[in-house]
Amino acid sequence: MSMPQKLQTIVDQFAAAPRELRVQALLDYSRKVPALPEKLETHRDRLEQVHECQTPFFLATEVDETGSVRLFFDCPPEAPTVRGFAGILLAGLEGEPWEDVIAVPPDFYSRMGLQEVVSALRLRGMGAILARLKRQIRVAIESEEDQ
Repeated sequence: MSMPQKLQTIVDQFAAAPRELRVQALLDYSRKVPALPEKLETHRDRLEQVHECQTPFFLATEVDETGSVRLFFDCPPEAPTVRGFAGILLAGLEGEPWEDVIAVPPDFYSRMGLQEVVSALRLRGMGAILARLKRQIRVAIESEEDQ
């Protein structure tokens, strides 16, 4: 399985970084997650909770008319590691073709060395975030094909 170039670059940077820099980079990515747009903030029922996360984590995806993916995350700042993972997903997958997002390996984050800086429970939550995101994209594509 391959990854979009933006995500591959992030994975390579994390993999090459010393352990303490991986933690700092994760925190940096946590600050890059924007607030929800008004259309989701006022319609929170459009967000899906990822129950596997220890922290309240919600997401929504969109596939636009060109097939590009848009990602939306809601995660409290008090959960910087999971929020950092959301920031990585945004930086690496936002605007990419849906086919490329679906093709991302389910455990891509293990190549980043995150298991050295994040608990196994958090890693499980990260895997669930990616799985939920992909499932939402598949549902959107299937419903579009049915129309």
